[in-house]
Amino acid sequence: MSASSTTYNAQESLFHRSGRHSRREMLRNASNGFGLTALSSLLADRAYAGLSDGVIQHHPATAKSVIFCFMAGGVSHVDSFDPKSALEKHDGQSVGDLSREKKSQNNGSRTWMKSPWKFRPYGESGIPVSELFPHTGGCIDDIAVVRSMVAELPLHAAGNLFMHTGRLRAGSPSMGSWITYGLGSENRNLPGYVLLENGKVPPGGRENYANGYLPADFQATPIRAKGVPVENIVPVGSSRDVQRAKLDFLLTQDRDFSAAFGGTDDSIESAIRNYEMAYLMQSSVPDLLDLSGETLSTRQMYGVESEDEQLRLYGTQCLRARRLVEQGVRFVEITANPLNMSVGSWDQHENLKANHERNAFVVDQPIAALITDLKHRGLLRDTLILFAGEMGRTPHTENGDGRDHHVGGFSVWLAGGGVKGGTVHGVTDELGMHSVEGIVSVFDLHATILHLLGLDHERLTYRYGGRDMSLTDVHGRVIHEIIG
Repeated sequence: MSASSTTYNAQESLFHRSGRHSRREMLRNASNGFGLTALSSLLADRAYAGLSDGVIQHHPATAKSVIFCFMAGGVSHVDSFDPKSALEKHDGQSVGDLSREKKSQNNGSRTWMKSPWKFRPYGESGIPVSELFPHTGGCIDDIAVVRSMVAELPLHAAGNLFMHTGRLRAGSPSMGSWITYGLGSENRNLPGYVLLENGKVPPGGRENYANGYLPADFQATPIRAKGVPVENIVPVGSSRDVQRAKLDFLLTQDRDFSAAFGGTDDSIESAIRNYEMAYLMQSSVPDLLDLSGETLSTRQMYGVESEDEQLRLYGTQCLRARRLVEQGVRFVEITANPLNMSVGSWDQHENLKANHERNAFVVDQPIAALITDLKHRGLLRDTLILFAGEMGRTPHTENGDGRDHHVGGFSVWLAGGGVKGGTVHGVTDELGMHSVEGIVSVFDLHATILHLLGLDHERLTYRYGGRDMSLTDVHGRVIHEIIG
């Protein structure tokens, strides 16, 4: 590994090369019992092990945490944040020969389709936003809209994996895993990476949130919106002492097994850290997820008191996201409610108007409340919010009622965490087909997020398969134009 790389096990590797013992070997050999289990747990936390933020960050950070509002299926950019008057002019006209178009689905006879929604300028910046997102429009002066995103393949599973991991295939760490690996957690009683899910895993599966080849304790911890948030977090009929005894017995077995193989198996050490985290979460998570202590006005602002179940569930997760970053969680992802869609809530090949309106109704108010609440509490400057799907949707249609997959140009937005609010970056052509100015790749987006967190995307690496792996591989440019 290069000297400039940031690695979780760099210090322990130095111990082994010098013939000295790692801290975990010292603990195992120095203790006949598990009186030092608590100390071992503390040392497993990077903040207590001398690997805290200030030591490993590559440059000053403007953000401490990330909240990723993932819109699976693909929000239509020409119906949300990228208005195209040319579509009104050419509405219903034949698109013509699309044989050279490789960034969208284009089979059959297609016609241009204007947006069913009006746009109007919001805020002092005057950035136009669709009437689909009136609440978000009210926060536009805190938002940087990127209109020139491009991706690789117009396929849901590959697109989801690409947006999360920078790879088209499963097996690589997610962005949340990389960030937690780089920065650790500010709260030893909570995981660094939390997934707030809403009933269905989008295409690409759990690999979207997995640790890949990083140690297992960097994978996402899921918390459900409906039903029991986390299974077995407070075992029925078991006291804390009984749970501690069970855990100590399990740790004894794992450590003995690890010792038999030289004590260097990181997968076992990761499992031990996960056991300890689960135990610590029992005392912190139930209270954290209980929203009854929030004021009525706050719950109403997020939509938690709404009669609409889907709005209520999504609002609950957005409010939980605020509480999680408030407690030091590094990366929180909120998935979009499934809303009876098989491959993503926003995947409207038909019934565009009804379904996009339904989706926007569910997410618009809670996300705007999240921005407003964080700002009011002085947390927005430290918290980066990302609103993105895996792709956009075609400016043309095959059936006159829906839009298909499109990765040649689409929109995402960021807010807080050092982002320059009230700005627009990048341009698509007059019909919204292609990004033509300030083109931003997924690698660029990832590089920018890491940069805002104080991490250099070229230096945040992990040795795997004989090479130094990174989130952005050999790609990525920081989008300095949207940084305040």
